[in-house]
Amino acid sequence: MAPTYRLLDPQQALALTKQMRELYAEVYAEPPYCEGPQFVARFTEHYTEELDLPGFSLTAATDGELLLGACYGWTMVAGRWFSSPTVEPPAEIMNVEKFAIMEWMVRQPHRQLGIGRKLLDLVLTDRPEPYAILASNPDAPARQIYEKRLGWQFCGSTEGGFMPPMDILALRL
Repeated sequence: MAPTYRLLDPQQALALTKQMRELYAEVYAEPPYCEGPQFVARFTEHYTEELDLPGFSLTAATDGELLLGACYGWTMVAGRWFSSPTVEPPAEIMNVEKFAIMEWMVRQPHRQLGIGRKLLDLVLTDRPEPYAILASNPDAPARQIYEKRLGWQFCGSTEGGFMPPMDILALRL
């Protein structure tokens, strides 16, 4: 059966909190992340807080009741950036609004079927921001896919805090 894709507003996304937590736990238990329950709890807390941020949007791919994948983000205002940067972004990205993709996840058995690309395309359609940005673990296989297959460009990095060092990538919309 082909996946069903939906673009959700914050209220609809709130109803998916349990499924999003389960998806996150499954995807990020894999190497190189190897995240445990404390990361899942932190994700859930951030996810429910992010629902209230300007420009929040989520795309979901489902097969019946099973959430196969999701991609969501919100508008990061001009001048705002990730905490603890080690490489600052170019001014042309820093000084404009950006659509910050916070999570882009697909369950392992459903990868390389075009689901992730469709989720991204749907969440980015008709966005008013000139750029989309995301943070990626440099050791994750997805990091190379973003750049080589999808055209994302390195624009900064961050380290410290709860997460490992991350590359920040940008895509002109």
